[in-house]
Amino acid sequence: VDGFRFDLASALARDLHDVDKLASFFDLIHQDPVISRVKLIAEPWDVGEGGYQVGNFPILWSEWNAEYRDGVRDYWRGSEWTLADFASRFTGSSDLYGFAGRKPHASVNFVTAHDGFTLRDLVSYNQKHNEANLEGNRDGESHNRSWNSGAEGPTDDPAIIATRKKRARAILTTLMLSQGVPMLLGGDEIWRTQMGNNNAYCQDNEIAWYDWESADDEMLAFTSELIRVRRDHPVFRRRRWFEGRSVRGSDHDDIAWYRNDGTRMTEADWRKGYAKSLAVYLNGRGIQTTDAQGERVVDDSFLVLFNAHWESVRFTMPDELAGLDWEIMLYSATGLSDDLPVESPETGELDGWSVAVLKKRNGVDS
Repeated sequence: VDGFRFDLASALARDLHDVDKLASFFDLIHQDPVISRVKLIAEPWDVGEGGYQVGNFPILWSEWNAEYRDGVRDYWRGSEWTLADFASRFTGSSDLYGFAGRKPHASVNFVTAHDGFTLRDLVSYNQKHNEANLEGNRDGESHNRSWNSGAEGPTDDPAIIATRKKRARAILTTLMLSQGVPMLLGGDEIWRTQMGNNNAYCQDNEIAWYDWESADDEMLAFTSELIRVRRDHPVFRRRRWFEGRSVRGSDHDDIAWYRNDGTRMTEADWRKGYAKSLAVYLNGRGIQTTDAQGERVVDDSFLVLFNAHWESVRFTMPDELAGLDWEIMLYSATGLSDDLPVESPETGELDGWSVAVLKKRNGVDS
């Protein structure tokens, strides 16, 4: 047994009415010679008052990060005032877990789960459609932070279908390249739908079943490629937090955020409510951990471009990164790694609702 996921875990720490972060339950877990060494994952809320405890579980625990879910959903549906929160979620949510010895893996990142919309439904429905549950559509979450991309539910419009898949690929790319532990809802990789039902626990029929005959092979291939990229590149799964400062042996910081015109993000830029595009540089020499043989972990360096605007946006390579040997490794707008989104890696148009991943060729920065 690798570990346990505790449903409604806040209930286990309640003392009479309040959730107690020093509850005896945690003491028993931490003192057990076996259980304290396995993976402990909390769903950090319950239905009672004060039960929402995201970020408040003790060391050794990882948590389903609902702040990640909400922040990523809001960013990719085009909500305003989302850049700062999106950046925090992408880099592991240090505002929630960067204290008391907790590491990036404390954040279990997810956008969809067994409760709620599937990924396909998230980009296909504005409202829940739970009529089949026979509760007058009153059950299930009503605030889903979703957008139907132009039509509610099934459509034959090829433009809307293409937009939905493009938005879904951008969300999947964000999930798989974020610091922390990605959690993928089974079926999202084959474009599964529950026809807008976001509370299908009571359905043992076509609403909740997997339709293998209608599986989307292109979405599956794209998801597999994302998993391969994450597996092959430790810079996307760091064990320590970014520090935002220069790295010994490199000319660059371990992480840097840029506007689409190539200039560094300022405090004022983070507060621009209308802004929906940005880029982040991840330095492969800034990982600061060692492998099983005690050797320093070094990876390629990456520049990841995000555009949650509905129109294309022109990106310019930052001056401090220009002239390096970049290649475009992944482009979510097309779902293909070899279909270049720009005239050159130095400058070009990034399609709406898309992510581009640029890798520095021939190893890492000098």
